[in-house]
Amino acid sequence: MDDLTGFQRDLLYVISGFDRPSGQSVGSELEEYYEAEINYGRLYPNLDELVEREFVEKGELDRRTNYYAITEAGREAIRARREWEEQYVDV
Repeated sequence: MDDLTGFQRDLLYVISGFDRPSGQSVGSELEEYYEAEINYGRLYPNLDELVEREFVEKGELDRRTNYYAITEAGREAIRARREWEEQYVDV
């Protein structure tokens, strides 16, 4: 996960918090967090990168809508990141 962008990490965190969200749902969550519009040209290529890296699985909800689900590799990447962060952040 150390070579993911911050945006890609945020995508991974959001996807892990839902049960098979659509790309639109993930984008909406990040828009709320960032307080800015997330355009499709930024969202979907980054989701595709996470799929290619096997951190996220992509499937069809219906003919027009895909879902995204965290994989075990994605969960492990998040766990490793959290352990690393805990060395430096005391909250």
